[in-house]
Amino acid sequence: MVYLNGRWMPIEEASIPVLDRGFIFGDGVYEVVPVYGRKPFRLEGHLARLEASLKAIAIANPHTREEWRALVAEIIARQPFDNQGVYFQVTRGVARRDHAFPRNAKPTVFMMSNPLATPSAETYAKGVACVTAVDNRWLRCDIKSTSLLGNVLMRQFAAEHDALETVMFRDGMLTEASASNVLVVKDGVILSPPQGNLMLPGITLDAAIDLARAAGLPLTMRPISEAEVRGADELWLSSSTKEVLPITRLDGVPVGHGETAGRPGPMFARIRAAFDAAKAAL
Repeated sequence: MVYLNGRWMPIEEASIPVLDRGFIFGDGVYEVVPVYGRKPFRLEGHLARLEASLKAIAIANPHTREEWRALVAEIIARQPFDNQGVYFQVTRGVARRDHAFPRNAKPTVFMMSNPLATPSAETYAKGVACVTAVDNRWLRCDIKSTSLLGNVLMRQFAAEHDALETVMFRDGMLTEASASNVLVVKDGVILSPPQGNLMLPGITLDAAIDLARAAGLPLTMRPISEAEVRGADELWLSSSTKEVLPITRLDGVPVGHGETAGRPGPMFARIRAAFDAAKAAL
């Protein structure tokens, strides 16, 4: 069952007018909330990010936070699986085609939930391959917009090179990956790029940062050069569906040095254990 504008229905029955601005312009925002054992992970962070994205593009939030919580709880309850990925989006609504905002359009709200497809134990144990590219997307990557063509092209670039993700650099500095945030480990310190308009404020990234600090792992948020990424001891991806996942090859070159080159490193083992404990504690 999916939710569309106040009604629950089979997904086959869900439809929107072709003049919905989400369809015409990609004029909307979205969220994906991971659910473990029917309990949402960091829901408040996702709702806060949704509110920020809506505000950034001047769409009135169609629900209070309490109403969003209730809708998320209901869609979780309506699914037969315990671990889920709850997707919801808000578009500006239906109006005649004109780039300027319509005055009286009512936002379209859509929600669905699917089984949460996280990486396998083997993938966590081996890590994944990524490629790199220049970040040529727009300058408001902090908005979780449904206009994802730039990310789609970067993800396709990775797929064409037998890689999971494309790690991106703008003016020689790390931003993020096509559908993930990126963390770097160098000399025993976890590094993360500072929040800003050039990358999405990741909820799973925030979780990883909080867990690292709670575990006493050194962590610094600062600009990270491409050279530092290529010379890293460890590289990680973080996202709602990947959780925290090690990159073990970058552009075909093993990540890391010495015995751990091309393998998940010791810092990853610690953050992975902390993440699993946080899920179990929900």
